[in-house]
Amino acid sequence: QVQLVESGGGLVQAGGSLRLSCTTSVTIMSLTTMGWYRQAPGKQRELVATIAKSGYTNYADSVKVRFTISRDNAKHTVYLQMNDLKPDDTAVYYCNAAATWGAYWGQGTQVTVSS
Repeated sequence: QVQLVESGGGLVQAGGSLRLSCTTSVTIMSLTTMGWYRQAPGKQRELVATIAKSGYTNYADSVKVRFTISRDNAKHTVYLQMNDLKPDDTAVYYCNAAATWGAYWGQGTQVTVSS
């Protein structure tokens, strides 16, 4: 079982920045991939960014250049630095951890970007 605790969401004006954090209950290097997904009202959950055990990162086209995913293995934490936020980025952001034995989700953190 992997527990994920997210933090860092909030309300920000367009053009502003936020940093989301996701702390795991296990060593990050025991996981295959960690990532961030988001779900806006009335829409399906979508991938935002992932970071593999190898360090390879992947981003949705809509957030490339503006968002950066990173990790601190010693702190068991993955971050999502979000810059130049837009109203379309408003959503609940979920942390995801994929392991050989299963996949896990955090409880979600709300990000609201006002115009």
